[in-house]
Amino acid sequence: MLKINDSEFNRLVTFMRERYGINLSHKRTLIEGRLSNMLYERGFKNYDDYLDCCLNDKSGKELDGLLIKLTTNHTYFMREPEHFKYLTDTVLPFLKQVNAKTKTMRIWSAGCSSGEEAYTTAMHISEFLGKEKTAWDTRILATDISLRTLAGAQNGVYLASGLSDLPDGWIDKYFDRLDSEKCKIKPELRREVIFRTFNLMEPIPYKKAPFDLIFCRNVMIYFEMETKLALVNRFFDVLRPGGYLFIGHAESIPRDTTQYQYIKPAIYRKPLQ
Repeated sequence: MLKINDSEFNRLVTFMRERYGINLSHKRTLIEGRLSNMLYERGFKNYDDYLDCCLNDKSGKELDGLLIKLTTNHTYFMREPEHFKYLTDTVLPFLKQVNAKTKTMRIWSAGCSSGEEAYTTAMHISEFLGKEKTAWDTRILATDISLRTLAGAQNGVYLASGLSDLPDGWIDKYFDRLDSEKCKIKPELRREVIFRTFNLMEPIPYKKAPFDLIFCRNVMIYFEMETKLALVNRFFDVLRPGGYLFIGHAESIPRDTTQYQYIKPAIYRKPLQ
């Protein structure tokens, strides 16, 4: 295994924190475990040379590869089902009522990874609105820092074995079967999700109208508290009064340092007034 020395480790940790907000200061073993073999196979003699390669690559592909290696992109359809029950029972009825005139719902999947969260949300909206869906604009914004991950999400091809948690009938309704192992999101549902590259450390540019709901689940586990609080405050500024923020169940927001109303574990709301 190619060992990372202190200077290389500090340089990589500082870069990831400053550029992406990701704290790897206690992840030395993870860094070596995920990068060592790849560096050896590609002929890099040390980690500094590899980071130089990432920074000098104008295409962005090397940095993209580094991000994928060092962050966990594990997600799946219907992850944390309590969120989707609350979405259907509480959030969507509220949004249908308050947005009855405009017939729009502004939803953002921030840190969307391979797209399962955004597509699951789109399915629930379709089920909730039923025949009224054609009258509504409920397209979901889905952002991530990884171009490669977003390309896969936009393509919408998933292993059939990963769809087992979806309700009965949804696979046939929302997917086309490619073969015995893979399924692809139907075109009409793919059109309901708009994928964009965005680094959550940057100022939020999506200010045409406030968001009704923001998902940012299992993203902030990588962040230090200061970074996390700054991000949720930026979310607060672009949420409508009464809008919701869903975070991961392994995450929390300190109630004494936030303007959000705590609803239940991993669900927060911007006060109506």
